[in-house]
Amino acid sequence: MAGVRDAAQYRSQLRALLPSGPAWDPDLVPELEKILMGMSLELARIDARAFDLINEMDPSSVNELVSDWEQVMGLPDPCLGAAPAFEDRRLAVRQRLVAVGGQSTAYFVELAIRQGYPEATITEHRAPRFGRSRFGQAHFGTWAAQFMWTLNSGPRRRLGRRFGASFWGERFGTNPSGALECVIRRGAPAHTIEQINYGVID
Repeated sequence: MAGVRDAAQYRSQLRALLPSGPAWDPDLVPELEKILMGMSLELARIDARAFDLINEMDPSSVNELVSDWEQVMGLPDPCLGAAPAFEDRRLAVRQRLVAVGGQSTAYFVELAIRQGYPEATITEHRAPRFGRSRFGQAHFGTWAAQFMWTLNSGPRRRLGRRFGASFWGERFGTNPSGALECVIRRGAPAHTIEQINYGVID
């Protein structure tokens, strides 16, 4: 790790700081070397942990303090379920920090992509209007259609856990769609009616 001193470097530094005189000569007082070794090991450990703390201050590299970041950011996200995987929790911390929200079609497509649907699209339903609707080109419906839209998920990437790429305690082969429905419906404008048209798993 760049910028972190190891025990040997701290031992050399401690030796250089010793006062002059026979009482501080490692050759004449061999016990002194043991003291320097113990101190250098502890200083190197503290230095490494301080470097780890710097990394934990950035959500993009957080690992040990995920639960602390969750308290600050109002996580874990209920859309992830009652017992989300650690990787999902860490990703939620990173996304929550940079999330800006939105009501555009591009925003909801991006939400679907994050949930593993790279080919997601949005279909906006239009209410019939005289002079703008054409036979064969527009679907006729009620006036409420102007507030309806459909997320076409498209095929989903296989994101379930698999042997050799998971850790003990994770479920195998799970790929729930509940998270997608939760994040889409939570972010949808209050006056709209959203639908989700699922595709097949790729």
